[in-house]
Amino acid sequence: MVNVVASVGRNGVHDFILLRASAIILALYTLLLAGFFVVTPTVTFEQWQGFFACTSVKVATIVALLALLTHAKIGVWQVLSDYVKPAFLRGALQFVFSVILLAYLVFGFLTVWGV
Repeated sequence: MVNVVASVGRNGVHDFILLRASAIILALYTLLLAGFFVVTPTVTFEQWQGFFACTSVKVATIVALLALLTHAKIGVWQVLSDYVKPAFLRGALQFVFSVILLAYLVFGFLTVWGV
């Protein structure tokens, strides 16, 4: 007898790899920011703005934002699937969190490229 597990686009190995990769990206971004503070003894608004005006920092920030949102999306899905048993409520909460994460992405992108 063959056991078939139905999934709706969820793959445990894929999620595992995405979580680890996003954690590494966030750690590297944290080191980038920490490095800025280490080499800049007194941070002024102009220095901070100049740092984020650099295209490579903008790209790194967008990549870190995408990593954070990916990490959050998988984490929310795992928590909701473990603790919220009614399917309708779980689906509604996942939808609400997905909309919030999409809003974070849009506002984050506008903020980073607006500098």
